Amino acid sequence: MKIAVISDIHGNMQALETVLADIEHEKCDKILCLGDLAMAGPEPENAIVKIKDLLDKDKLELIQGNTDEMIAKSEVFVEHVKSKFPVMGNALEDDVKIISTELKEFLAGLDAQKFLEVGGVKILMVHGSPRKNDENILPDLPIELIEEMIAGTDADLILCGHTHMPCGYQTSKKQTVVNVGSVGRPFTAIPDACYAIINFLNGEFTVEHKFLSYNNEAAAEILSKRNFEGAEKLAGILI
Repeated sequence: MKIAVISDIHGNMQALETVLADIEHEKCDKILCLGDLAMAGPEPENAIVKIKDLLDKDKLELIQGNTDEMIAKSEVFVEHVKSKFPVMGNALEDDVKIISTELKEFLAGLDAQKFLEVGGVKILMVHGSPRKNDENILPDLPIELIEEMIAGTDADLILCGHTHMPCGYQTSKKQTVVNVGSVGRPFTAIPDACYAIINFLNGEFTVEHKFLSYNNEAAAEILSKRNFEGAEKLAGILI
């Protein structure tokens, strides 16, 4: 069985469509999505609609990212985010004007984590870490810190996103932790969309990160034209 794992789309439809086309080409059996569908991106509502459609067609498993929670509970988060990261706060404030009440309720109802089993492999889907949806699993962390973050779970494979930086670890207990990177706002040296493919066979698995070029200039142009202060600065991150 072959599974694709995506995360951190952030409203980038150009990147999402490119990744979904590649997933179809790879003939993946299922998609796991680790959240952050919309916030501070070019087309926030369209991205949620696309993922919801895949979920409704039973092609996808989905959990809530930390920015999905922010959109769903904007009355709690907007001013807090503005005080720390003004541009992101401005984006969030504009996102909640664009996104329908129905879609906000959809984001609010998503599970924070999800367990599943594939081919005898126990999988835990999280956004940040098993402890917190905004905890950073980054490249080059001490393995002892990773083991502390995942303590208390017996999953064979822990899948995460949030940092927009792909990486992987194996602990002393042979648990594998994979950050699948970001579809829509990669923080890598080359701004390609990133996702992971996992192949399962006889209780074992292999993981591959895939990097795809897409029309990031079009995505940046759409984002730069959004109606909030700092949109052009966020657009510059995409190119």
